[in-house]
Amino acid sequence: MQIINSTMEDINTIFDLYDAGTAFQKLHATRHWQGFDREMVAREITAQRQWKILEDGVVVCVFATTFNDPDIWQEKDNEPSLYVHRIATHPDYRGKGYVSHIVAWAKAYAIEHGREYLRLDTGSGNDRLNAYYMSCGFQFLGIVKCNSPELPAHYQNATFSLFEIKL
Repeated sequence: MQIINSTMEDINTIFDLYDAGTAFQKLHATRHWQGFDREMVAREITAQRQWKILEDGVVVCVFATTFNDPDIWQEKDNEPSLYVHRIATHPDYRGKGYVSHIVAWAKAYAIEHGREYLRLDTGSGNDRLNAYYMSCGFQFLGIVKCNSPELPAHYQNATFSLFEIKL
């Protein structure tokens, strides 16, 4: 298994995984992704904030990182943190613990970049996913309501569960 930066050649694969993730969310959650801006993902790739997990040369999972997330984390964004977003796993590879691998990798990456917290958010109300994130070492911090035009559509007028790991 290898975690490396995505490239522009991966963009169609990234969106295929987002589509598969959305379909899975529609079956198992009350909220689901509502699509992402291709230019936003391209900017993340260029900024080396879009990542992929490879197994034998196959992209099995993707995710994005950022060092700032004020629209979701509000005043807590002032604390030096690494935020993980949009984890999407290929349907044939679900259940193989990739989030645990992302957490291990992200902890090291965050420390290397002088961060004190590893954070993520997810739509509130998905108890199964919340429990999974907690089993990966995250502490549940509570729920926030988002309504920023800067965020993807699924964040509009919705509530989100916040999770963090103190490093």
